[in-house]
Amino acid sequence: QVRLVESGGGLVQAGGSLRLSCAASGTFFSINVMAWHRQAPGKERELVASISSYGTTTYADSVKDRFTISRDNVKNTMYLQMNGLKPEDTAVYYCLTIMKNTGFKYWGQGTQVTVSS
Repeated sequence: QVRLVESGGGLVQAGGSLRLSCAASGTFFSINVMAWHRQAPGKERELVASISSYGTTTYADSVKDRFTISRDNVKNTMYLQMNGLKPEDTAVYYCLTIMKNTGFKYWGQGTQVTVSS
């Protein structure tokens, strides 16, 4: 079983920055892909950024050049540095991990990010 704990969300003014963290714990072999998704009120959950175990990254067009995803494979922790935040970035941000040996997916409980104009 894998447990994911997200932290770092909060309220920030437009143009500000936040850093989200997602720590994985439990009994598992290794993590393949880690990703951040977000869901705004009344909208579907969407992919924000992902990172493979080798460090290959992908970003949604809406966050490119503003957000940076990274991970520490020793600590099994993923980060999302968010700069130049906009009100439209307001959402609950969820951590997702995909296990390397089983392909199982695990979601975190989510952390609220609110950007005021």
